[in-house]
Amino acid sequence: MTKIIVLTGPESTAKSTLTQDLAKFYGGVCFPEYSRTYLDRKGDHYSYADVEAIARGQVAQYDEAFELNCEFAFLDTWLFVTKVWFDWVYKRRPHWLDEMIDKKPIHLYLLCKPDIPWEPDPLRENGGEQREKLYEIYKQELISRNLPFCEIEGEGETRIKNAIEAINNFNF
Repeated sequence: MTKIIVLTGPESTAKSTLTQDLAKFYGGVCFPEYSRTYLDRKGDHYSYADVEAIARGQVAQYDEAFELNCEFAFLDTWLFVTKVWFDWVYKRRPHWLDEMIDKKPIHLYLLCKPDIPWEPDPLRENGGEQREKLYEIYKQELISRNLPFCEIEGEGETRIKNAIEAINNFNF
């Protein structure tokens, strides 16, 4: 069975880079951040309906990853972050979202700390203190749902080594 590992955390914490690097290191499959793919096609202005479409796209990625015949699949971001985003931006979320988070288990979350420099781009909205606040919200969400996670810190090669060590030391 494919082990599904999610890279998560606030914006500009090297999730995309780590997702690719870890997939390469472990010979696994990399699923890019669905929201970025979606918004690159649509444009940077989004609505509630767009965020729901992003959530459904994340579910489709999960389903594809779950069906793979490989040891590891790495997903850049997952539904609980989208749930937080709904709450943060719209103060409401689709009725099906919480159930789907509980129904689609993830083997391990790698929660990337905002300890590296912020790199702005047109799709990033929350630098500075917002990044720290979101990190704490994500961490509390993982804890409150009793989801398996390791915090990842460090820059460059150190961050990659820390992620590899977390995976290698995790009891799957």
